[in-house]
Amino acid sequence: MSNVESFDVALIGGGIMSATLGVLIKKTNPEARIILFERLDSVAEESSNPWNNAGTGHAALCELNYMPDSKDGSLPDASKAIAINEQFQVSRQFWATLVKEGILSSPETFIRSVPHMTFVTGEKDVDYLKRRFTVLKDQPLFAGMEYSEDPKAIAKWAPLIVEGREDSKFAATYIDQGTDVDYGAITKQLIHWLKGEGVEVLTSTEVKKLYQYQDKTWRLTASGKAQGRLIKAEKVFVGAGGWALKLLQNAGIPEIKGYGTFPVSGHFLRTDNPEVVARHHAKVYSQAAVGAPPMSVPHLDTRVVDGKTSLLFGPFAGLNPKFLKSGSILDLPLSVRPSNIVPYLSVALKNFSLVQYLISEILKSKKQKLQSLKDFVPNSDMQGWELYEAGQRAQVIKPTKGGGTLQFGTEVISSKDSSIAGLLGASPGASVSVSVMLDVMQKFYPQNFSKFEPELRKLIPGYGKKLNADPALAKKTLAATAKVLKLKA
Repeated sequence: MSNVESFDVALIGGGIMSATLGVLIKKTNPEARIILFERLDSVAEESSNPWNNAGTGHAALCELNYMPDSKDGSLPDASKAIAINEQFQVSRQFWATLVKEGILSSPETFIRSVPHMTFVTGEKDVDYLKRRFTVLKDQPLFAGMEYSEDPKAIAKWAPLIVEGREDSKFAATYIDQGTDVDYGAITKQLIHWLKGEGVEVLTSTEVKKLYQYQDKTWRLTASGKAQGRLIKAEKVFVGAGGWALKLLQNAGIPEIKGYGTFPVSGHFLRTDNPEVVARHHAKVYSQAAVGAPPMSVPHLDTRVVDGKTSLLFGPFAGLNPKFLKSGSILDLPLSVRPSNIVPYLSVALKNFSLVQYLISEILKSKKQKLQSLKDFVPNSDMQGWELYEAGQRAQVIKPTKGGGTLQFGTEVISSKDSSIAGLLGASPGASVSVSVMLDVMQKFYPQNFSKFEPELRKLIPGYGKKLNADPALAKKTLAATAKVLKLKA
């Protein structure tokens, strides 16, 4: 077939994951032929869009769900929090190298220092936060974390959440090394570089079908700008957010059997009022309500997009059958297969309280949501706060023996023959994109991945090392990336 267009790698989805994988492959194998498909008119318009996420550089500095409390009141386990932080440091090192190489432009265009705080009320949660701090304060990657139960000290960190507060007991942790990240800006800059390296980027183009030939290559049938083209690829990465489930099901790989997704919508309150914005400079996370998913942890965030600072409060979650913000209400029902009916039903039964919570969130009026803001920021003037729809999150439903379980995180699904991989799930997502895409590369090239490692060590100086296990290396790496990215060490 003379009209066949052959590529080494096809990337489906124009977000932070595909962009990161594309750069990793091009840097380690400059001759690789890559094509990228994006169904929307431009890249970075779904989960990577800065207004579709909170922009938190997830490093477990403030997010309690990465370090749940112990059942017996002992010191909580920090292993997951440390692992998340390690992964974020990989992203920081990668971005810093790309800044030095001119692939990413000035750091202010995509990242800046914003302190990360955790704020809790009530004896029980204050006791937990204190024990959490006891564990983290001596961890090298959490160096500099402070703890206080003193209203005056906390007011210096975040005056808006203390003024007018009548709670008899509250506490907070504070750490300067937190960040606010514009993943959309990173994505666009990475894809701009990829285009310059010969990568074909097709926007307004949706991959409809995936068919595998006997030689294990894939035929991609797409609409839009690829209509009528015969495109083959050795490897396919599906980084299409909630759409990944549909495409992996269409590919027919056995590894996707039993998987489903639990779509959750999100809304935020936002203000651009300069007087209010000037009085808060932090991302302040608290405890999730009973029955709420981790992504619904209430937080008041400083957010910087295109050089303009705003404050966000939320998120307010809800049930929505769409797998993408720009998806269809038929996404969820059309994803049901004989193999995942039981996991879907199992998750629905096990998480009935979650379903009830999400329905209650949907039924909340804007007035009720503003009241939630006032509970968090007692003296807030609720004028000037506008409610807007943020991104859609498709949480993973993973098959288990006799049922299924709902997972909050990201999971790579890959075929046994190493020819296709896709990403399911959400947070911490973009923050750990480099680590996750390195995992995809290992799955794509299991036999010869080692040949990429010399270049990977140039891109990520601490590649393969656990920073938290080496205090001197952790301090050196944090300082080095902070200097390049113009962050507080």
